[in-house]
Amino acid sequence: MLALTRRQLARRTRPLLLRQYATPVNNEPNPQYNGYPELPDVNHQYRTPLGWQDNLLRRNFGDTVHHHEEVNSVWGPDIPVVPPNQALRQFLIATGCFVAAGLFMRTFLVPERPAIKREYPFNGLETELGGHRANPEAESSDE
Repeated sequence: MLALTRRQLARRTRPLLLRQYATPVNNEPNPQYNGYPELPDVNHQYRTPLGWQDNLLRRNFGDTVHHHEEVNSVWGPDIPVVPPNQALRQFLIATGCFVAAGLFMRTFLVPERPAIKREYPFNGLETELGGHRANPEAESSDE
């Protein structure tokens, strides 16, 4: 696992702390918690893996459980290592490389046909096979 410095950890957690869309601006306690402590929204994956009474969940016994424990626990969704805009850019670059490689192979690496393409007389056997010009009654009945 990669060891994160405090600066990298602060850089990663800062956008999560700034995105407070539905939270009130004032520091009054939320009445829906009914006195339950409001803990910071920090994922347990940022915690060091050693030094806990329960190393698997990275917490001590008797600690207060966060109200979003299922999301912030080690078993919750993984924290993306790459920011979403950079991941999208990398995906588009990789997709563009595959498309460019395919077009290059189709244009320059596909050999020519070993035989001449078939050509039929009388405008591609239109009269023999009953095309539109060979059967004018069918065109007038369609209208």
